[in-house]
Amino acid sequence: MAWTGSWTDRFLRRQPSGEDRISTLPDDLLLLVLRRLDTRTALGTAVLSSRWASLPRELPALDFSVGDILPPRYHQWIRLHGDRGTHAPNTDKKHIVPNIRRYERRAMRALASSVESILDAPADDDRRVSRLSLQFFITSSSGCCMNRLIDKALDTWGVDDLEAVAKPTYCHRRQAHTFPTHGLCKEPRTSRLRRLKLGGCLLPPMHQFSALTTLILQDLPESTPTAAYEGVFTSCQQLQVLHLNSCGCSGDKIVVVDAPMSEIRELVADHCAFRRIRLRALPSLERLASLQTKVYFESGSCPSLRQRNFALRLGTTHEGFRQCFRDYLELELDLFFQHTPDITTMIIRFTGPDRWFVPSSSPSLLLPNLRRLLVADVPSSWDVTWPRLLLEMAPYLEVLHIHITPCTVEPNDELLSWQPTKRPQHHLKEFVMAGFEGTERQIYLVKFVMSVCTTLRRVILSKNGYARDKGLWDWEMVTLQYSWSDQEKDTMLKQIMDGVSSSTAHVHMV
Repeated sequence: MAWTGSWTDRFLRRQPSGEDRISTLPDDLLLLVLRRLDTRTALGTAVLSSRWASLPRELPALDFSVGDILPPRYHQWIRLHGDRGTHAPNTDKKHIVPNIRRYERRAMRALASSVESILDAPADDDRRVSRLSLQFFITSSSGCCMNRLIDKALDTWGVDDLEAVAKPTYCHRRQAHTFPTHGLCKEPRTSRLRRLKLGGCLLPPMHQFSALTTLILQDLPESTPTAAYEGVFTSCQQLQVLHLNSCGCSGDKIVVVDAPMSEIRELVADHCAFRRIRLRALPSLERLASLQTKVYFESGSCPSLRQRNFALRLGTTHEGFRQCFRDYLELELDLFFQHTPDITTMIIRFTGPDRWFVPSSSPSLLLPNLRRLLVADVPSSWDVTWPRLLLEMAPYLEVLHIHITPCTVEPNDELLSWQPTKRPQHHLKEFVMAGFEGTERQIYLVKFVMSVCTTLRRVILSKNGYARDKGLWDWEMVTLQYSWSDQEKDTMLKQIMDGVSSSTAHVHMV
């Protein structure tokens, strides 16, 4: 016979003898059930049976998310407000926005009630929790409750992995959560905290967390002083991983990193509203990702740097300013590679309506240790031969992958003008071009690679293909099947092989 009703109804059905079915289950099985529920629901199971009442205390991880409480109707109101646009009539806004805020207040009251129930539970000091994840709206009444939970989690429960993400209420984007003057907890020196993610808050004091090795800062407000970021590098000397995601800052917006005692090995700066990050001393840094955030090096600042991932988009599609921008901003390519000679793996995404850089004025600049290089998202409107500049900088390069992406902007790019060295490449073994359309400049680049790379063994030209990220530091080229006609194949191969040395006849070309 099929069960009807909710899962709690099914569990509470009695056998003819009157035996409580829940009471017959072992604790390990009940805990498996609780671990598949969100924390707020797990706490509510105490009403099912006395056997369940103490079980939530055994959970190794607590996850409080206001998103789990918001009903579908809330998201419908959000979409409705977005469809009407920011310039909707006031009569419409008066109807939509109050409903959005009402759902947010209700969700926060329910979340706060769950948090308070666990904080006020008797004999709670012997609880042990390894991870706490907390997501909440910033309201006038929520801050104290959330701070109490974080304080107890660190000082009493021994949490070593904490995520606290504060979200502004709808139409109040400038809100930020604040912690007490003493910081996250009262006893940071004895804290076990190893991993911390903070979002949408003012940065609290961090220097006394001696076990902290991973720090993720997200959506920090524009009022955050640059000194606060600089202090993280200099005072948190035990840090090994630091991510800055969509962070803002005040003042001159230039973050200077001068931390000769730092142990940071991985640094990510992703869409941060800084003018630049200037690395003066970060000796242990091995991996750097600067995504839409400018990072400059000083000589000898990062002697351990081996992996680099950087993306930068500049320019405008507005026709009135497009030519002015092109005339004003022509950055030399060596600006992005100087003082980093020991890099072995590099991912580059330079994009925009027009190419905004020029060849280096120092042709002697080399990347002697570079072995693997991905140049991704090259706009098809650019002169796509520009990666040749990088090839000439890397005499020991073994793998070169290029991905060309279709561009809707009308081409307005002059051909690159530079004096090629024609230096033979004795180490390149694999060359892949995804997004290959057989244009004149694409064929020119392929012919150049095949003519100067004496050890080339594998060439793949894929019309439908792309670069798939494998985390921040690796990738794979995905080639999708495309049926070239025999005539297209013959014509393309003749153009590519025309004038190429016979020594490349053994190259495997797809």
